[in-house]
Amino acid sequence: MAENLAADADELPSMLWGLDPVFSAYSRLYITDILQMRESRQVPGVYFYKTHPLFQVDVLGTVVYKREREDFYCYGVDDGTGVINCLCWKDEKWRDQGEPTRLDVVGRGPSTSAGGFNIEDELRRLKEAQRKSSMLEIGDLLRVRGTVKTSRDQREIKATSFYKVNDPVMAVQISHMLEMPQLYKKCYDQPFQMPSDEVGGSEAGGSSHFQYLLSRSVLTLKEFLAEKEVARFRPYDVEFLLHPLIQGTSAEQESDAPGTSFSTQIRKLLKETLSILQGEGQIFRKMRTQDEVYNVTEQDKDLLSVIRDILREDTKRDKYAEKGCHILHILSSVRQRYSQNLNREALEVALTFLECNSDIISTTEAHYTVL
Repeated sequence: MAENLAADADELPSMLWGLDPVFSAYSRLYITDILQMRESRQVPGVYFYKTHPLFQVDVLGTVVYKREREDFYCYGVDDGTGVINCLCWKDEKWRDQGEPTRLDVVGRGPSTSAGGFNIEDELRRLKEAQRKSSMLEIGDLLRVRGTVKTSRDQREIKATSFYKVNDPVMAVQISHMLEMPQLYKKCYDQPFQMPSDEVGGSEAGGSSHFQYLLSRSVLTLKEFLAEKEVARFRPYDVEFLLHPLIQGTSAEQESDAPGTSFSTQIRKLLKETLSILQGEGQIFRKMRTQDEVYNVTEQDKDLLSVIRDILREDTKRDKYAEKGCHILHILSSVRQRYSQNLNREALEVALTFLECNSDIISTTEAHYTVL
């Protein structure tokens, strides 16, 4: 009983779950964590990974067993940390149709006229390709998105979408393995900060509302920088992106806090957003000047080139030949050659980006070398 009360005390009230971005996303968790998550005592079907409420997951793994029923397949998916059962419903158009019509030896169906393009044949081939992507065998790589459920005391995934992944050189799996630790570090293992409704949150309609706006603002700016491949920017270059977030509630907020103007709210929101992105290493300021310019870490070609040069030169030395260069050595060298203001978080983002692009490789958790 005491254990249950402790679990309830640690659970956020369900009315606040929507403030956590993890709740509305398909969470890419390790299968072992999905199996060990505790179910909410407030709302059945919602689970908690640490402080994050979630009910949708996205997993990638190898099929280790298969059971077929009339309406669905049961695939056992193994990602290297555990095995979970995935309930994958058959598409209605494949049921009650039997095997697709075979094409004859010259690639034409029964209704094909000689020597011409036949749309029925092309549609038939497309449908056959779609059918094959949903029929897997043991050893195939499967991507599943769906909701988590508990049936007969067993945790499983009820798929909303699934498909076979063709990965002959393991590029998808390697990318997935590199991405997962970063997601845990930057998101899932970070505690969800419960918004405070104490006095002092008049700007932006109270602190809980401001935290919601801030999470949306960070996501908006990240998506813009990635989509437009922005290398550097000034705050006023991106300020317009935040206007829609404030405009919807500005009238109500000004009536509650007449001293808070629209421009003041925008400046405060932008300042906090840039601070978070700096803390994550997504952006940094190469030089501390009055002209406030931010460099986007993954798009800074000069920074990436400096890192590659340092690794290429220093790994030739006996001291670094075996394990490569430690991240603190790389950080010190980059600060000497490129920018004194670069923090470790930005360097880690740059190193991860270079590794994903196969420019460098990590030999340990903190050592890197060139390929």
